[in-house]
Amino acid sequence: MTTTPTDFQHWASLHQQRIEAQLQAVLPSAEVAPQRLHQAMRYAALGGGKRVRPLLAFAAGEITRADAGRVALAGAAVELIHAYSLVHDDLPCMDDDMLRRGKPACHVEFDEATALLVGDALHSLAFHLLADYRLADDLSVQLEMVKLLATAAGSRGMAGGQAIDLAAVGANLTLPELEFMHIHKTGALIRAAMLLGARCGTALATAELGQLDHFAKYIGLAFQVVDDVLDTEATTATLGKTAGKDEKNNKPTYVSIMGVTEAKRLAGELRRDALAALDGFGERALRLRQLADFIVLRKF
Repeated sequence: MTTTPTDFQHWASLHQQRIEAQLQAVLPSAEVAPQRLHQAMRYAALGGGKRVRPLLAFAAGEITRADAGRVALAGAAVELIHAYSLVHDDLPCMDDDMLRRGKPACHVEFDEATALLVGDALHSLAFHLLADYRLADDLSVQLEMVKLLATAAGSRGMAGGQAIDLAAVGANLTLPELEFMHIHKTGALIRAAMLLGARCGTALATAELGQLDHFAKYIGLAFQVVDDVLDTEATTATLGKTAGKDEKNNKPTYVSIMGVTEAKRLAGELRRDALAALDGFGERALRLRQLADFIVLRKF
């Protein structure tokens, strides 16, 4: 079976709409007290972003023939963690950015204290979803899913990567040090999204789960390499966030270490490694392959 880019775009659009609807449903109404906090939570989580992490969850779920409703909840949990991280990253004590997803950052639209609480509340809601809904037939598998997301969000994952990032401002990192940082800061949540989506369906062999994890590791790094290139080459209007901010803040990036041309070459290598990790899955991995192209080839 062959598909066209239009077919992928249709698939992606349908699943982006599904995640948006799922987030609309699980986020507290802005009419419920405390109204301002709930309004800010919805402002931060709804109506923006490409929803790459939930799309990866859906694509991995297709490999295990997972129920789409279960994957939507797992994908929403991951997206809530991602949204909380963006709210906190934009705070003056972190990356101090005024723009996110083409609109004022949460702390600008509301205030810093509210933005801090938004992150806390979105984080809590993510784990509420994993605990409140049946996402796997085996409850021990669901417990493992909770652990997966907690690890990906914590000091050995995204939060730890952000700590390394803050400490690296003005430093001359080596390429392996930069990779270590982004395996945690960006890659951990991408890997969690895929493994959560896969675990909503039939069990895979340990080796097959390892293949998916390898794909996620490579594509997570590629995602960051592309982000670094776009931060150099794209406009603020295109990115939906302040362009060129990494260079201005003297933050180490793939571009600052390798240059644009070599960074683009690395992104291509990571894409090839990611696709190779899917050998043996056949047509079940079609959407993952298409997502690899989408992530690496976006607006180069």
